[in-house]
Amino acid sequence: MAFTRMDQGKIEDWMVIGHAVTTRQAAMPQIIKSMLLQLEQQVDGFAVNQLHHALQTATRAARDGASEEMIVAALCHDIGKVISVENHPAIAAEILKPYVSRETYEIIRTHQDFQGRHYYALIGKDPDARSQYASEPWYEAARVFTDGWDQASFDPEYDTLPLSHFEPLIDRVFISPGRELVQGA
Repeated sequence: MAFTRMDQGKIEDWMVIGHAVTTRQAAMPQIIKSMLLQLEQQVDGFAVNQLHHALQTATRAARDGASEEMIVAALCHDIGKVISVENHPAIAAEILKPYVSRETYEIIRTHQDFQGRHYYALIGKDPDARSQYASEPWYEAARVFTDGWDQASFDPEYDTLPLSHFEPLIDRVFISPGRELVQGA
């Protein structure tokens, strides 16, 4: 590039940058698959590793007739654990944000508070944390996501679909974000 500061850039520079970002974007589905595979190393005391949990959650969503977007979100809902367990919902939601609807983004962003219904009281937190979202239009979908799929997906005996089953969905959802690639660069 001809510039060393953004305020020096010209349209020609940004066209080159835009092309390079578009080219790199084509690799996003593979990056997501790689992150999902990293979850296989995380067991954290559960009966299954976090990849198996993600696959099981997505399998339940698929078998329940969820949309392709929601199935992929179910698969990726804990992908933030690759970076941080503590704030993984926010990380996962931000990874998904350019590729999914606002409703799906909010469901993933808040899923820990919804899941808290099933264990927060055991660790001194408010088990009704989900109630703060009760007036949101996506509340019921978040409840189904969490109560029907996520919290129930730690069963080593459940007939779980493999990652290869979901790869075409990942490819379709993550190939192109819904907004400009250089926005907020």
